[in-house]
Amino acid sequence: MKNAEVAIDALAICININGLEMMISLGFLAAVGVRVSNELGRGSANATKFAIKVAVSTSFLIGCALFIIFLFLRGRVAYIFTDNQDVIDTVADLSPLLSFSILLNSVQPVLSGVAVGAGWQSIVAYVNIACYYLIGIPIGVVLGYLTHLEVKVSFLFPILLYLCVLLRLGSICIVTVVSK
Repeated sequence: MKNAEVAIDALAICININGLEMMISLGFLAAVGVRVSNELGRGSANATKFAIKVAVSTSFLIGCALFIIFLFLRGRVAYIFTDNQDVIDTVADLSPLLSFSILLNSVQPVLSGVAVGAGWQSIVAYVNIACYYLIGIPIGVVLGYLTHLEVKVSFLFPILLYLCVLLRLGSICIVTVVSK
């Protein structure tokens, strides 16, 4: 790394922004998990489907809004955290990756909440472990050491990981909801 201090500062800003967005998604995870389990316990399949659609679409719309905000504001958001121009420029370079991370991160926890609410905790655990250890770590090693992407790999890795988990949990939820 050319300037590790700037890279770490920019990464810390992006992780803080991503963490703030994650709190919204985790709120939806908890809410939809309880709602789905209550509706399934009551035996109301239509209410369960409606709850899933509302939670996923609402979280996705919030994720889209944040995606657009961080994609177009780029480095301007960094002024909240710092006045160092090098850090601001690095945050601006990371903003597209941060935006995609936010977009994927807005739906994946909601689908995890649906799966947990339906009683599929073990499936969620297996999907997360398989995606992390079998797909995520090898790709992260390749991206980190062979391509020399430096700090950008810390956002490419979660994007690929979220995409993998999202596709798997999404397919499980869609197949199950459509079949019932």
